[in-house]
Amino acid sequence: MIPYQLSACAALLLAATISNAEQADIRERGYSGNPVINGWYADPQMRIYNGKYWIFPTYSAKYGQQTFLDAFSSDDLETWTRHKRVLDNSSVKWLHRALWAPDSIEKDGKYYLFFACNDTYPVDKKNGDMTPCAPTNPKYGGIGVAVADKPEGPYKDLIGKPLIDKFYNGAQPIDQYVFKYGKHYYMFYGGWGRCNAVRLADDFKSIVPFDDGDLYKNITPEGYTEGSVVFERKGKWYFMWSEGNWTTPRYKVAYAVADSPFSKFKRIGTVLESQQPIATGAGHHSVFNIPNTDDWYICYHRRPIPNYSSHHRVVCIDRLYFDENGNILPVKMTVKGVKARKLKK
Repeated sequence: MIPYQLSACAALLLAATISNAEQADIRERGYSGNPVINGWYADPQMRIYNGKYWIFPTYSAKYGQQTFLDAFSSDDLETWTRHKRVLDNSSVKWLHRALWAPDSIEKDGKYYLFFACNDTYPVDKKNGDMTPCAPTNPKYGGIGVAVADKPEGPYKDLIGKPLIDKFYNGAQPIDQYVFKYGKHYYMFYGGWGRCNAVRLADDFKSIVPFDDGDLYKNITPEGYTEGSVVFERKGKWYFMWSEGNWTTPRYKVAYAVADSPFSKFKRIGTVLESQQPIATGAGHHSVFNIPNTDDWYICYHRRPIPNYSSHHRVVCIDRLYFDENGNILPVKMTVKGVKARKLKK
Protein backbone atom coordinates (compact mmCIF):
# COMPACT_ATOMS: atom_id res chain seq x y z
CA MET A 1 0.00 0.00 0.00
CA ILE A 2 1.51 3.34 -1.06
CA PRO A 3 -0.02 6.41 0.64
CA TYR A 4 -0.60 9.50 -1.42
CA GLN A 5 -1.08 13.05 -0.17
CA LEU A 6 -4.38 14.26 -1.62
CA SER A 7 -6.72 17.03 -0.60
CA ALA A 8 -10.20 15.87 0.34
CA CYS A 9 -11.62 17.70 -2.69
CA ALA A 10 -9.18 16.11 -5.10
CA ALA A 11 -9.80 12.67 -3.64
CA LEU A 12 -13.56 13.13 -4.02
CA LEU A 13 -13.29 14.08 -7.67
CA LEU A 14 -10.89 11.25 -8.36
CA ALA A 15 -13.16 8.71 -6.68
CA ALA A 16 -15.88 9.39 -9.22
CA THR A 17 -13.70 8.30 -12.12
CA ILE A 18 -11.46 5.48 -10.91
CA SER A 19 -11.99 1.82 -10.17
CA ASN A 20 -12.36 0.10 -6.82
CA ALA A 21 -8.80 -1.24 -6.93
CA GLU A 22 -7.42 2.19 -7.75
CA GLN A 23 -9.42 3.86 -4.97
CA ALA A 24 -8.01 1.40 -2.46
CA ASP A 25 -4.47 2.54 -3.27
CA ILE A 26 -5.09 6.29 -3.12
CA ARG A 27 -4.94 7.17 0.54
CA GLU A 28 -3.90 10.14 2.54
CA ARG A 29 -1.25 9.33 5.09
CA GLY A 30 -2.73 9.01 8.56
CA TYR A 31 -6.23 8.11 7.35
CA SER A 32 -7.96 4.82 6.64
CA GLY A 33 -9.07 5.68 3.13
CA ASN A 34 -12.33 4.29 1.74
CA PRO A 35 -12.60 1.46 0.92
CA VAL A 36 -10.52 0.37 3.88
CA ILE A 37 -9.72 -3.09 2.47
CA ASN A 38 -8.98 -4.24 -1.07
CA GLY A 39 -11.48 -6.38 -2.94
CA TRP A 40 -15.20 -6.86 -3.21
CA TYR A 41 -16.64 -7.37 0.27
CA ALA A 42 -19.95 -6.49 1.94
CA ASP A 43 -22.01 -6.79 5.16
CA PRO A 44 -19.07 -5.93 7.43
CA GLN A 45 -19.19 -6.76 11.12
CA MET A 46 -16.70 -4.73 13.17
CA ARG A 47 -15.40 -5.83 16.56
CA ILE A 48 -12.52 -4.89 18.86
CA TYR A 49 -10.47 -7.74 20.34
CA ASN A 50 -7.23 -7.58 22.30
CA GLY A 51 -6.33 -4.05 21.24
CA LYS A 52 -7.06 -4.65 17.55
CA TYR A 53 -9.85 -3.78 15.17
CA TRP A 54 -11.45 -6.69 13.33
CA ILE A 55 -13.70 -6.75 10.26
CA PHE A 56 -15.68 -9.87 9.38
CA PRO A 57 -17.34 -9.32 5.95
CA THR A 58 -19.23 -11.27 3.32
CA TYR A 59 -17.23 -12.08 0.19
CA SER A 60 -19.21 -10.17 -2.45
CA ALA A 61 -19.58 -12.48 -5.45
CA LYS A 62 -22.08 -14.78 -7.14
CA TYR A 63 -23.82 -17.01 -4.62
CA GLY A 64 -22.06 -20.16 -5.81
CA GLN A 65 -18.69 -18.56 -5.11
CA GLN A 66 -19.61 -17.53 -1.57
CA THR A 67 -18.31 -20.59 0.25
CA PHE A 68 -15.74 -18.96 2.54
CA LEU A 69 -15.13 -16.00 4.84
CA ASP A 70 -12.03 -13.85 5.16
CA ALA A 71 -11.32 -11.61 8.18
CA PHE A 72 -9.24 -8.45 8.46
CA SER A 73 -7.36 -6.99 11.43
CA SER A 74 -5.68 -3.66 12.10
CA ASP A 75 -3.78 -1.91 14.88
CA ASP A 76 -4.69 1.57 13.69
CA LEU A 77 -7.59 1.56 11.14
CA GLU A 78 -5.08 2.44 8.41
CA THR A 79 -3.17 -0.76 7.63
CA TRP A 80 -5.08 -4.03 7.45
CA THR A 81 -4.03 -7.67 7.43
CA ARG A 82 -6.16 -10.23 5.64
CA HIS A 83 -6.74 -13.60 7.33
CA LYS A 84 -7.80 -15.96 4.56
CA ARG A 85 -10.64 -18.44 4.81
CA VAL A 86 -11.27 -18.24 8.55
CA LEU A 87 -14.40 -20.30 7.83
CA ASP A 88 -15.32 -22.29 4.73
CA ASN A 89 -17.27 -25.29 3.45
CA SER A 90 -14.56 -27.72 4.55
CA SER A 91 -15.55 -27.14 8.18
CA VAL A 92 -19.28 -26.50 7.65
CA LYS A 93 -20.54 -29.55 5.78
CA TRP A 94 -24.05 -28.18 5.22
CA LEU A 95 -22.70 -25.01 3.59
CA HIS A 96 -23.18 -25.07 -0.20
CA ARG A 97 -23.43 -21.43 -1.26
CA ALA A 98 -24.42 -17.90 -0.23
CA LEU A 99 -22.35 -17.60 2.96
CA TRP A 100 -23.51 -14.25 4.32
CA ALA A 101 -23.17 -11.59 7.00
CA PRO A 102 -20.89 -13.05 9.68
CA ASP A 103 -21.14 -11.76 13.23
CA SER A 104 -18.34 -12.36 15.71
CA ILE A 105 -18.51 -12.24 19.50
CA GLU A 106 -16.12 -13.26 22.29
CA LYS A 107 -17.31 -15.24 25.32
CA ASP A 108 -15.24 -16.87 28.05
CA GLY A 109 -12.03 -16.77 26.01
CA LYS A 110 -13.59 -18.33 22.92
CA TYR A 111 -14.54 -16.57 19.69
CA TYR A 112 -17.85 -17.39 18.05
CA LEU A 113 -18.71 -16.64 14.45
CA PHE A 114 -22.41 -16.63 13.59
CA PHE A 115 -23.25 -16.85 9.89
CA ALA A 116 -26.06 -17.55 7.44
CA CYS A 117 -25.77 -19.66 4.33
CA ASN A 118 -27.50 -21.29 1.36
CA ASP A 119 -30.00 -18.42 0.78
CA THR A 120 -32.54 -20.50 2.68
CA TYR A 121 -36.06 -20.92 1.32
CA PRO A 122 -39.17 -22.67 2.68
CA VAL A 123 -40.96 -25.47 0.91
CA ASP A 124 -43.70 -23.27 -0.59
CA LYS A 125 -43.49 -19.61 0.39
CA LYS A 126 -46.01 -18.60 -2.28
CA ASN A 127 -48.77 -20.71 -0.76
CA GLY A 128 -47.81 -20.07 2.83
CA ASP A 129 -46.02 -23.32 3.69
CA MET A 130 -42.99 -22.02 5.60
CA THR A 131 -41.61 -25.48 6.40
CA PRO A 132 -37.84 -25.59 5.71
CA CYS A 133 -36.63 -27.48 2.67
CA ALA A 134 -35.26 -30.95 3.36
CA PRO A 135 -31.59 -31.06 4.46
CA THR A 136 -30.76 -32.71 1.11
CA ASN A 137 -32.06 -29.64 -0.77
CA PRO A 138 -29.39 -27.00 -1.64
CA LYS A 139 -31.87 -24.37 -0.39
CA TYR A 140 -31.82 -25.85 3.10
CA GLY A 141 -29.76 -23.82 5.56
CA GLY A 142 -30.12 -20.91 7.93
CA ILE A 143 -28.10 -19.40 10.76
CA GLY A 144 -25.14 -21.39 12.03
CA VAL A 145 -22.40 -20.84 14.60
CA ALA A 146 -18.70 -21.72 14.60
CA VAL A 147 -16.06 -21.45 17.31
CA ALA A 148 -12.31 -20.78 17.49
CA ASP A 149 -9.59 -20.06 20.02
CA LYS A 150 -8.50 -16.87 18.22
CA PRO A 151 -10.36 -14.14 16.29
CA GLU A 152 -8.58 -15.22 13.09
CA GLY A 153 -9.70 -18.81 13.51
CA PRO A 154 -9.71 -21.35 12.11
CA TYR A 155 -13.38 -21.70 13.05
CA LYS A 156 -15.12 -25.05 13.40
CA ASP A 157 -18.84 -25.73 13.14
CA LEU A 158 -20.17 -25.78 16.72
CA ILE A 159 -23.28 -27.95 16.30
CA GLY A 160 -23.04 -29.43 12.79
CA LYS A 161 -26.37 -28.01 11.67
CA PRO A 162 -28.25 -24.68 11.58
CA LEU A 163 -29.05 -23.04 14.87
CA ILE A 164 -32.18 -21.66 13.19
CA ASP A 165 -33.57 -23.13 9.97
CA LYS A 166 -37.28 -22.32 10.23
CA PHE A 167 -39.13 -19.20 9.07
CA TYR A 168 -40.63 -18.05 12.33
CA ASN A 169 -42.93 -15.05 11.85
CA GLY A 170 -41.99 -15.12 8.15
CA ALA A 171 -38.39 -14.05 8.83
CA GLN A 172 -35.71 -15.58 6.65
CA PRO A 173 -32.96 -16.88 8.99
CA ILE A 174 -30.15 -14.52 7.93
CA ASP A 175 -28.35 -11.36 9.07
CA GLN A 176 -27.93 -12.14 12.74
CA TYR A 177 -26.56 -9.72 15.35
CA VAL A 178 -25.56 -11.07 18.77
CA PHE A 179 -25.28 -8.95 21.92
CA LYS A 180 -25.25 -9.26 25.70
CA TYR A 181 -27.96 -7.69 27.85
CA GLY A 182 -27.88 -8.34 31.56
CA LYS A 183 -26.72 -11.90 32.16
CA HIS A 184 -27.83 -13.32 28.83
CA TYR A 185 -26.92 -13.21 25.16
CA TYR A 186 -29.54 -12.38 22.57
CA MET A 187 -29.79 -12.25 18.82
CA PHE A 188 -31.77 -10.06 16.44
CA TYR A 189 -32.02 -11.54 12.95
CA GLY A 190 -34.13 -11.66 9.84
CA GLY A 191 -34.69 -10.99 6.18
CA TRP A 192 -37.64 -10.71 3.79
CA GLY A 193 -38.92 -7.72 5.74
CA ARG A 194 -39.28 -9.52 9.08
CA CYS A 195 -37.12 -9.40 12.20
CA ASN A 196 -37.09 -11.69 15.24
CA ALA A 197 -35.41 -11.58 18.64
CA VAL A 198 -34.23 -14.75 20.40
CA ARG A 199 -32.33 -15.64 23.57
CA LEU A 200 -29.27 -17.85 23.16
CA ALA A 201 -28.35 -20.70 25.47
CA ASP A 202 -25.17 -20.11 27.48
CA ASP A 203 -23.22 -22.50 25.23
CA PHE A 204 -24.65 -20.92 22.02
CA LYS A 205 -25.81 -24.35 20.87
CA SER A 206 -29.54 -23.66 21.03
CA ILE A 207 -32.33 -21.10 21.46
CA VAL A 208 -33.97 -20.89 24.88
CA PRO A 209 -37.26 -19.23 25.91
CA PHE A 210 -37.62 -15.69 27.15
CA ASP A 211 -38.97 -15.25 30.68
CA ASP A 212 -42.52 -15.10 29.26
CA GLY A 213 -42.07 -18.42 27.46
CA ASP A 214 -41.70 -17.03 23.93
CA LEU A 215 -38.96 -18.49 21.75
CA TYR A 216 -39.19 -16.07 18.83
CA LYS A 217 -40.38 -12.49 19.29
CA ASN A 218 -41.48 -10.55 16.23
CA ILE A 219 -39.85 -7.12 16.63
CA THR A 220 -40.10 -5.94 12.99
CA PRO A 221 -39.87 -2.12 12.79
CA GLU A 222 -41.41 0.01 10.07
CA GLY A 223 -39.43 -0.21 6.83
CA TYR A 224 -37.26 -3.15 7.89
CA THR A 225 -35.67 -5.33 5.20
CA GLU A 226 -32.57 -6.95 6.77
CA GLY A 227 -29.22 -6.28 8.48
CA SER A 228 -29.99 -5.77 12.19
CA VAL A 229 -27.61 -3.84 14.48
CA VAL A 230 -28.19 -3.18 18.20
CA PHE A 231 -26.16 -1.09 20.65
CA GLU A 232 -26.49 1.04 23.79
CA ARG A 233 -25.29 4.61 24.28
CA LYS A 234 -25.92 6.80 27.34
CA GLY A 235 -28.84 4.70 28.53
CA LYS A 236 -30.57 4.60 25.14
CA TRP A 237 -30.77 1.52 22.94
CA TYR A 238 -30.41 1.90 19.18
CA PHE A 239 -31.85 -0.58 16.70
CA MET A 240 -30.56 -0.09 13.15
CA TRP A 241 -31.36 -1.96 9.95
CA SER A 242 -31.17 -1.78 6.15
CA GLU A 243 -34.10 -0.91 3.91
CA GLY A 244 -34.76 -1.54 0.22
CA ASN A 245 -33.17 -4.07 -2.12
CA TRP A 246 -29.40 -4.53 -1.76
CA THR A 247 -28.98 -4.66 -5.54
CA THR A 248 -30.39 -1.16 -6.08
CA PRO A 249 -29.18 2.40 -5.42
CA ARG A 250 -32.06 2.84 -2.96
CA TYR A 251 -30.52 0.55 -0.34
CA LYS A 252 -30.10 2.54 2.90
CA VAL A 253 -29.89 2.45 6.70
CA ALA A 254 -32.55 3.57 9.18
CA TYR A 255 -32.78 3.44 12.96
CA ALA A 256 -35.06 3.49 15.99
CA VAL A 257 -34.55 4.22 19.69
CA ALA A 258 -35.90 2.65 22.90
CA ASP A 259 -35.17 2.43 26.61
CA SER A 260 -34.15 -1.23 26.38
CA PRO A 261 -33.61 -3.75 23.57
CA PHE A 262 -37.02 -5.30 24.30
CA SER A 263 -39.17 -2.22 24.78
CA LYS A 264 -41.06 -0.50 21.97
CA PHE A 265 -38.65 1.01 19.43
CA LYS A 266 -39.62 4.29 17.82
CA ARG A 267 -38.39 4.72 14.25
CA ILE A 268 -36.51 7.99 13.88
CA GLY A 269 -35.37 8.04 10.25
CA THR A 270 -32.73 7.32 7.63
CA VAL A 271 -29.06 8.01 8.36
CA LEU A 272 -27.09 6.44 5.48
CA GLU A 273 -27.99 6.32 1.79
CA SER A 274 -26.62 6.88 -1.72
CA GLN A 275 -24.43 9.92 -2.09
CA GLN A 276 -23.34 11.31 -5.44
CA PRO A 277 -20.68 11.23 -6.75
CA ILE A 278 -19.17 8.73 -4.31
CA ALA A 279 -21.39 5.65 -4.13
CA THR A 280 -24.86 4.11 -4.20
CA GLY A 281 -26.49 1.24 -2.33
CA ALA A 282 -24.91 2.06 1.04
CA GLY A 283 -26.04 -0.20 3.84
CA HIS A 284 -25.73 -3.42 5.83
CA HIS A 285 -23.45 -1.98 8.43
CA SER A 286 -22.10 -2.37 11.93
CA VAL A 287 -21.29 0.19 14.62
CA PHE A 288 -18.33 0.32 16.96
CA ASN A 289 -17.22 2.53 19.82
CA ILE A 290 -13.70 3.31 21.02
CA PRO A 291 -13.63 1.97 24.61
CA ASN A 292 -13.90 4.59 27.37
CA THR A 293 -14.84 7.34 24.91
CA ASP A 294 -17.96 8.66 23.20
CA ASP A 295 -16.35 8.26 19.77
CA TRP A 296 -18.45 6.15 17.41
CA TYR A 297 -17.89 4.77 13.91
CA ILE A 298 -19.97 3.08 11.25
CA CYS A 299 -18.54 0.30 9.10
CA TYR A 300 -20.67 -0.37 6.02
CA HIS A 301 -20.60 -1.40 2.38
CA ARG A 302 -21.32 0.75 -0.64
CA ARG A 303 -21.25 0.41 -4.40
CA PRO A 304 -18.68 2.82 -5.90
CA ILE A 305 -19.56 4.99 -8.91
CA PRO A 306 -19.18 3.82 -11.62
CA ASN A 307 -19.97 0.15 -10.99
CA TYR A 308 -20.76 -2.72 -13.31
CA SER A 309 -22.24 -5.38 -11.05
CA SER A 310 -24.50 -5.60 -8.03
CA HIS A 311 -21.69 -7.60 -6.41
CA HIS A 312 -19.24 -4.71 -6.69
CA ARG A 313 -19.43 -3.68 -3.06
CA VAL A 314 -16.64 -2.31 -0.88
CA VAL A 315 -16.16 -1.92 2.88
CA CYS A 316 -15.85 1.60 4.28
CA ILE A 317 -15.59 3.31 7.66
CA ASP A 318 -16.84 6.78 8.54
CA ARG A 319 -17.64 8.61 11.76
CA LEU A 320 -21.03 8.31 13.43
CA TYR A 321 -22.20 11.44 15.25
CA PHE A 322 -25.10 12.18 17.60
CA ASP A 323 -26.87 15.44 18.37
CA GLU A 324 -27.54 16.75 21.89
CA ASN A 325 -30.78 14.73 22.04
CA GLY A 326 -29.08 11.47 21.15
CA ASN A 327 -30.35 11.35 17.57
CA ILE A 328 -27.96 9.97 14.97
CA LEU A 329 -26.90 12.58 12.43
CA PRO A 330 -26.87 11.68 8.72
CA VAL A 331 -23.65 9.90 7.81
CA LYS A 332 -21.40 11.69 5.35
CA MET A 333 -19.59 9.25 3.08
CA THR A 334 -15.95 10.08 2.50
CA VAL A 335 -13.12 8.87 0.30
CA LYS A 336 -10.60 10.02 2.91
CA GLY A 337 -12.02 7.73 5.56
CA VAL A 338 -11.24 8.22 9.24
CA LYS A 339 -8.08 9.19 11.11
CA ALA A 340 -5.69 6.45 12.04
CA ARG A 341 -6.17 5.53 15.67
CA LYS A 342 -4.42 3.02 17.86
CA LEU A 343 -6.22 1.45 20.77
CA LYS A 344 -5.03 1.42 24.35
CA LYS A 345 -4.18 -2.13 25.35
